[in-house]
Amino acid sequence: MKLRLVLALLFAALLTGLSARAAGAAEKRIALVIGEAAYRAKPLATAANDAGLIAQTLQAAGFDVAGARDLDGEGLRGAFRDFVDKAGAAGPETVAFVYFSGLALQLDGENYLVPVDAEISRDADIGLRAIRVSDYLKPLAAAGLKAAVVVLDAARANPFTLAGQPIAGGLALYEPGPALLLAYNAAPGSIAPEEAGPYGAYAHALSEMIRAGGMPLGQVFAETRLRVAETTKGAEIPWNSANFSSAFLFFERTAGAPARGVDESALQTRPLAQFPAQDAYAAAVARDTISGYEEFCTRFPGDPQAKRVRLLLAARREALIWRRARLLDSADAYWSYLRRYPHGPHVYDARRLLAARAFMLEPPQAFAPIDMGYPPPPPEEIAYMDRPVVYFDDPGYGFVPPPPPPAYFLPSPPPDFVALPPPYVAPDAYVLPVPTYVPVPVYVVAPAYVAPPPPNAIFENIHNSVLVDPGSNALVVRNPEGHTLSSTALTAVGAGAAGAAIGAALPHVISKKFGTGAAPANPAAL
Repeated sequence: MKLRLVLALLFAALLTGLSARAAGAAEKRIALVIGEAAYRAKPLATAANDAGLIAQTLQAAGFDVAGARDLDGEGLRGAFRDFVDKAGAAGPETVAFVYFSGLALQLDGENYLVPVDAEISRDADIGLRAIRVSDYLKPLAAAGLKAAVVVLDAARANPFTLAGQPIAGGLALYEPGPALLLAYNAAPGSIAPEEAGPYGAYAHALSEMIRAGGMPLGQVFAETRLRVAETTKGAEIPWNSANFSSAFLFFERTAGAPARGVDESALQTRPLAQFPAQDAYAAAVARDTISGYEEFCTRFPGDPQAKRVRLLLAARREALIWRRARLLDSADAYWSYLRRYPHGPHVYDARRLLAARAFMLEPPQAFAPIDMGYPPPPPEEIAYMDRPVVYFDDPGYGFVPPPPPPAYFLPSPPPDFVALPPPYVAPDAYVLPVPTYVPVPVYVVAPAYVAPPPPNAIFENIHNSVLVDPGSNALVVRNPEGHTLSSTALTAVGAGAAGAAIGAALPHVISKKFGTGAAPANPAAL
């Protein structure tokens, strides 16, 4: 009898432990989304709208989203500091997502996010007035999260006239830490073309691929790269790098979902020689590796896209060699860079770092470059890199627009997600624009294992449309047949405020008025 009681207690304890473990296994999703558009030097047409679109897409996927537009330096630092603290306390089953749309600059191998109030008149101001990205990447990587995704939609033309030494353009290549994926809207060292809106090509494509469902992270970003390259006719080639293998899906596709028709194996692993030239180009761009670009140039040297691929290859090799020099952080490393790229994008970075260490700025005559871990660039690549920044749409290159990717690499976008109307922009400070939410198909669902986020109108209506209707002054939810399910007045908290109804469709608002980044109860409190 006593033995039976002990066994029963042990079994009950086991069940309790399993139940607790199961309860704790729910995947928590948190996100920080910032859109910096109102720069004094030059406003950005799409940055705030892009942040609103990504925030809304993440809400639909079950993320607890905090976001804001047009933060000053104090507010931007507070927002990142608080999010890193939140991620550190969230637990090992947490996925963290950071999206920054705005302007970023690189200096001495580091990337800096520029707040809207920054006054930058010389190279030395960047480190003082902007936010160094690595200060937040490192603690995110060390937080023990299931995964962290950091997206910098910020590789844009530098609007500041700088005294002192020039800086390299675009963003510096950076290896992500453990459990971290880092993504840029444009390849390291390059910048995206200006866009009129209402949304930028990168945010639009990323939102499309997240919403498609069933794709692991790597495929989401590979197909985003293909869509952006297609939309911009090769003028913008996004980049990403990951340092983890944990499975993660934004959305799942149900058992009855139609096949997307993507040959993922062919896209990622089939030798390029087995493709026709235009399909090989798309595969090389999707893979976005030195080996892939070299393979294309070797197999298709006379193809119209070979010149563009050589520039991609040249920019990537230079970015990797410069990154290696920064990691070695020695006179020999910087002199080796200067020997390989005497007029390269990072010449002045190398000289700044040599001067800071009291070394000669130019290598000694008898100096032999050290092994940087990558083959030296061939002469034809040097010519491409004799400039501080790469523009893939520079007419001086004489590039031919690339063909669209084949359908078995990249399906056509959903018809209702091609031309998105401009978002609603609330009059309240810091509140992200609110796009009309386009419902995902009924066969695309948030994974059941995701912990439900705080109540919001988007997650609760992923298969319905949700829009702000200024004409009726209401937040309107409609089903796929077009019937109105609910219409909530926006004036619930007084004229001129976004109101509790919009608050139900918005991320938590971060305001510079809250020095620690804490959010008010609803956007109207701003």
